[in-house]
Amino acid sequence: MIRYPALIALLAGAVAACGFAPLDLWPALLGGLIVLLALVHDAPSIRHALWRGWAFGVGHFTVNNNWFQHAFDFQDKMPPVLGYFAAVGLALYLAIFPMAAAGVAWRFRKARAGAAPDAAYVLIFGAAWIVTEYLRARLFTGYAWDPLAVAWLPVIGVARISALVGTYALSGLTVVLAGAIWLAMRRRWHLAAVMVPATGLAALSAPLTRAPDPAPDAPLVRVVQPNIGQDQRGQSDGPLLLDRLERLSGTPGPRPRLVVWPEGVVRDMIEDGYPEWAYFGFNYAPPEWTRRRIAGVLGPRDTALVGGTALYFSPDRARVTSATNSVFAISPRARIIGRYDKAHLVPYGEYLPMPWLLKPLGLARLVPGDMDFTPGPGPRNLRVPGFGAVGVQLCYEIIFSGQVVDEAHRPRLLFNPSNDAWFGRWGPPQHLAQARMRAIEEGLPVLRATPTGISAIIAADGRLVAKVPHMTAGAAQATLPVALPPTMFSRVGNIMALAVAIALAAIGVAFRRRAR
Repeated sequence: MIRYPALIALLAGAVAACGFAPLDLWPALLGGLIVLLALVHDAPSIRHALWRGWAFGVGHFTVNNNWFQHAFDFQDKMPPVLGYFAAVGLALYLAIFPMAAAGVAWRFRKARAGAAPDAAYVLIFGAAWIVTEYLRARLFTGYAWDPLAVAWLPVIGVARISALVGTYALSGLTVVLAGAIWLAMRRRWHLAAVMVPATGLAALSAPLTRAPDPAPDAPLVRVVQPNIGQDQRGQSDGPLLLDRLERLSGTPGPRPRLVVWPEGVVRDMIEDGYPEWAYFGFNYAPPEWTRRRIAGVLGPRDTALVGGTALYFSPDRARVTSATNSVFAISPRARIIGRYDKAHLVPYGEYLPMPWLLKPLGLARLVPGDMDFTPGPGPRNLRVPGFGAVGVQLCYEIIFSGQVVDEAHRPRLLFNPSNDAWFGRWGPPQHLAQARMRAIEEGLPVLRATPTGISAIIAADGRLVAKVPHMTAGAAQATLPVALPPTMFSRVGNIMALAVAIALAAIGVAFRRRAR
């Protein structure tokens, strides 16, 4: 009988979190999962199995999402210390999903007391993990941060399996791999004889799955990172911020350039047609002046993609009724040639859920201002001369596997502007890792621009072509990486995750029946 199994599960979850960026100790993830599998299998009742799965989740998500606390450091309506309670509170909720997977797996383990673990238990645990991780990404707007598969990026050949089956399915296979190792430790070799060599072959396949290099005359992309922290920004800083962005935007050349700026840095309005009070009442510069400054860094064949805000007004235009978090495409003539509006808004960041309940309790959005943002229509492309269709995923929209591309109009690349200045030191590398997984899944290059890092140019196979380190002012420029043909996952989406989950469960049931 193990003493304090829930405490061990809690610690195992915390250790497993070290498998993700910025530590990237992926063996720690496998070790934590092995402990979880053993503790759940040996639980004397379903209640104990659920409790151990939940404790694992609390430890895992508290450590993994520790950056969440920093978001409370940059607003004045709630004390920053509340961020620590919020991070733990989020973990208490997210832990429900590994708890559910643990409960399902326990139900399908061998029923008799003292029975040795078998492959059926492991396979069903992997299937349950796929389903619960998918549900975590969908329920209550979804929170898809750091599924298990992301930990494989240091072994990029394994991470590229997601081009076939997707991130959630690869997470389930990660649980199966951990279980195979656990069974091998107990001298049950059959599952390990399949999973370990398969994982090794996937790791060794990285050179074979590398995307081809772009043509030398292909267009250029330039990602700008001004290193402007959240506490350094204000409406009166507009000209100074633009100065820094302009200096880092480089100079035009003979090849077309796509110059991309981050989310949350350009505070002045970009669109024309608003009431005058909307510009001058808030000390905003005239929009044409702002666009001309942006266009000043562009050559005749260049385009800029810039994060900004669009406003909507009451019928009498006397007040602002809503706003969108947007990306504007700016031409060398200082014209807006396209706009994307963020669709998947951040709860408590860009809108306050249940304001009738939370506002009287003194809770507020983490983003300054009292007005909630309005969601856009979903994945859409911007048509950019010289580059074709450019898909946009603003900030944490990029973390949602299978939801980042307009399926009817596949883009040439994805642009992911973000404001990661909220996220401390752990959040930015984790966010970058998830953008790399979307590149692999969709077979598309990703451009990622943030105010403080980590900005990067990501190849369609998930490689980092160029990046600007965290808390550094600079720019990354490279020839636009090649887009790959549509991957299996980009064609089918998360139906692949469901198919893998069904296959694992079916094989597990077949093994169990055969053992009888």
